Amino acid sequence: MTGKAPTLRYERSFLAEGHRFLAGCDEVGRGALAGPVTVGLVVIDLASAKGLRGVRDSKLLRAPEREALVPRIQRWAAAYGVGHATAAEIDAVGLMAALRFAGNRAWAEATREVRPDAVILDGNHNWLAPVPQGSLFDDVETLEVSCDAPVHTRIKADLQCLSVAAASVLAKVERDRLMVGFAQEYPGYGWEINKGYATASHRAAIDGLGPSSEHRRTWRLGSAVAEPGMPAVESGG
Repeated sequence: MTGKAPTLRYERSFLAEGHRFLAGCDEVGRGALAGPVTVGLVVIDLASAKGLRGVRDSKLLRAPEREALVPRIQRWAAAYGVGHATAAEIDAVGLMAALRFAGNRAWAEATREVRPDAVILDGNHNWLAPVPQGSLFDDVETLEVSCDAPVHTRIKADLQCLSVAAASVLAKVERDRLMVGFAQEYPGYGWEINKGYATASHRAAIDGLGPSSEHRRTWRLGSAVAEPGMPAVESGG
């Protein structure tokens, strides 16, 4: 385990604004070639929340460490949720809209228990509850429950904010489990190891086997030179 431990310092600053329940939110799978994009959301009670030893951004932890933290995070949180958007949805609506779908599915799950007063979202772009833009999403999906709390974006929140780091762990563990299951259904791509990310061996497997139904078909998948207009692939998460 490396890196300075995240704290509740930033979260507790929301007490001055009269907030009690605060959600940390983070995504994983953004840069993968296959599988869903997954969003975790962890709600804490600012009136009683304590620190939680061992939690870091999921990328800084080994798989056994993440797995061991899941039940501890679930007991620690006032509420939590994990949501997914499939590869087919990413192809249909684009990555940002798919992140919104996944995030609001996590929101719907968490708010069965507690409704957060505000959300801290890792990064600098509010894909969770963007300013309404007419019918941009209307023809794609109508979400029964959508985040209507104020969203505060914060760069490197997964490294600094304990609730966001905890959300990243829940999302990472659940997505990894999905990819291990998909690996049994679609053998040969190495998803039990690469979890759908753009490793050289994964690209080579796509060259040989072709894409599966869990691949993001609108992305550059194999090892061939990208065609004009094909989306770039991000790393991490």
